[in-house]
Amino acid sequence: MSRSNPGAGRPTVRAAWLLLCAGILLGLSACERNQQSVAPGTGGASTGADPRGTAPKDSSETGNGAGKTHSATGDPSVTRGPSAARGASAAGGASAAGGASDAQADAEKDPRVVRIRPEMAKRFIVGPAQRQEVASVLEVPGRLEANEKLVSRIGASVTGRVLETMVDVGSRVRAGDIVARVSSPELTQAQLNFLRANSAFSLAERAVDRARQLFSADVISAAELQRRETELAVARAELRAANDHLSLLGFDSAMQTRIRDSGQLDSSVAVRASRPGVVLERNVSPGQVAQPGDPLFTVADLSALWAVGALPEQSASFARVGQSVEIEVPALSNRRFRARIVFVGDIVQPETRTVAIRTEVDNATRELKPQMLAKLLLIGPKEQALAVPDTAVVRESDRDHVFVRTGEDTYRLQPLELGPSVQGRRAVLRGLQEGTPIVREGAFHLNNERKRAELE
Repeated sequence: MSRSNPGAGRPTVRAAWLLLCAGILLGLSACERNQQSVAPGTGGASTGADPRGTAPKDSSETGNGAGKTHSATGDPSVTRGPSAARGASAAGGASAAGGASDAQADAEKDPRVVRIRPEMAKRFIVGPAQRQEVASVLEVPGRLEANEKLVSRIGASVTGRVLETMVDVGSRVRAGDIVARVSSPELTQAQLNFLRANSAFSLAERAVDRARQLFSADVISAAELQRRETELAVARAELRAANDHLSLLGFDSAMQTRIRDSGQLDSSVAVRASRPGVVLERNVSPGQVAQPGDPLFTVADLSALWAVGALPEQSASFARVGQSVEIEVPALSNRRFRARIVFVGDIVQPETRTVAIRTEVDNATRELKPQMLAKLLLIGPKEQALAVPDTAVVRESDRDHVFVRTGEDTYRLQPLELGPSVQGRRAVLRGLQEGTPIVREGAFHLNNERKRAELE
């Protein structure tokens, strides 16, 4: 028998080990490729095949565990049972009810909406907005001015220095009141001329009396008597001129009598108001030199004012002298005053293409002030237009509003654009339809109720 070689099997064992290791490595690589081909987050079950090669089980066979997993994730593709459907239906009803209540709450929170108690409804008169006859109105912007016929500008009668002033701007004066005193050398010269003229007149008067006595005694001739009478006439004329000169300088008859009797001269003269009124301007101060042509004070009687404006040339035929107009003054809460047109310009201003218009308004109560802004309302012919009464209008946030009824005892504050008020009505320009139910009377009190509810 032959003996076996012990080293003959070693290469075969080594090759087997190498093949085994190569197979293991190939298997691991295949597993890694399979894992990378699976989408992240889906897991192996989402591939539809069991890793061991078995068929996938039906979802109903997975039991409650699978159902709980889908319920937790909220997958809408999962079919729920009857109890789940009833729960979803109840949740939907609650959501719808909550939405309706939220909408109602939003409506109640609207500051323009007000709900009143049924017992308060009788305080308000509701009616549809209707078309009515409304007079057309032309609005002309303007301002108030002092009536120039009642304005006087007071100045000094001589060139001199102002010693003192007695009034300020806004002071009320009467005719003859002293407003200032002025000192001037001309005053002294005028008084001296007055005294000379008075002495010459007295001398001429006595000379005529003597001449008449001598003529009666046939001592002098008629010619001499006539010469003395002529001298008396000249002296009388000079005295009258001196009197007039002092009167122009501010010396009244009582002062002239005092100067003639006492012979004392005044170094200053009073500047007096020529008419009653209010001092609008003071253009002089003590120590200032005044000239005869300088207006030292401006005094105006404000019992009547002018309201002036500029009328567009297209509407120039709209106004005529003597026509009645209304003056609306914003500074007095848009109060209106009756006025009368006293002047309509005859020319068109080329820069503005307007015609000057002037009205006169009574101001006995002194409510109106010069330079106040005003609006001249010229009332024209009537025409049919949608209108609301003045009692239905509420002024809020510098806009006009009316209350529109939106439901039972529910009203909404609605803004709109209106024309000026004419005979208690205002034409609707924009923001309201004909037939819309509005609060025609009591809107002011309803607005107060809205504000009170807003504060609560």
